[in-house]
Amino acid sequence: MPSVRVAESCSVRVQCIDLYCIKIQFYECLHMSAPAHLLSRTGAHLDVWQADALAGAPGRVVATGDALLDAQLPGGGWPLGALSEILQPPGVHSEWRLLLPALQRCGTGAVVLVGAPHLPFGPALGAQGLLPQRLLWVAAPAGGQGGAQRLWATEQALRCADVDAVLAWLAPVRPEQLRRLQMAAAEYAKLLFVLRPEQAQSESSPAALRLWAAPCGDASDTLEVRALKRRGPPMDQPLHLTARPARLACLLAASRSGDALDRTAARA
Repeated sequence: MPSVRVAESCSVRVQCIDLYCIKIQFYECLHMSAPAHLLSRTGAHLDVWQADALAGAPGRVVATGDALLDAQLPGGGWPLGALSEILQPPGVHSEWRLLLPALQRCGTGAVVLVGAPHLPFGPALGAQGLLPQRLLWVAAPAGGQGGAQRLWATEQALRCADVDAVLAWLAPVRPEQLRRLQMAAAEYAKLLFVLRPEQAQSESSPAALRLWAAPCGDASDTLEVRALKRRGPPMDQPLHLTARPARLACLLAASRSGDALDRTAARA
């Protein structure tokens, strides 16, 4: 019996040594093959991250336009070539507040809206820097055959060279369908945002980033954002972002004081 225990012990030691050597060889190959810009400060590849630290982004990102939000996203912005999900309560449409700054600076190509619940108001978006001629609205019903049409239109838009970003309102949608869109976004390095109802947060998703967003219930005119999924530690507290551009907020505040609106508009 002792000889058996010794043999088992030796076998375990040999296996552990083999596993340790494989681990060392893996990380040596990883460092040798990875370009310098894909290595973190600790020397680890950006695809490898510790659970208590916010991950870096191996690819490019587009800044959100809000420094507070950028600081909470891996790489400091919306990931290019990856699926980002925005979940919202019923009847809430805060996606433009979140996404408009990034859509302005993501390029000069088309921004495709698949299944948007409302026709976008071009002049208002143009006043905020997103040229109306960049917008392409694809209308399709939400369920049944319309849902399949939305998925098809989203994938085709991602494969189009003249498209910079795709926003798709999808409900319901299966994880394998989202995975197909994720693969298309990665292959063609496009911004992809999928807008879904908040009930979907209990469903699995291949999204690299999942956020929940809704206006705060008070009169502060702010937007509450929670990170449901990100490559990093959980977000302990929700973010509170300014819901309107500073210039518009100033005009609305001045309108409450009567003729002060004219004076504020004149200064603008």
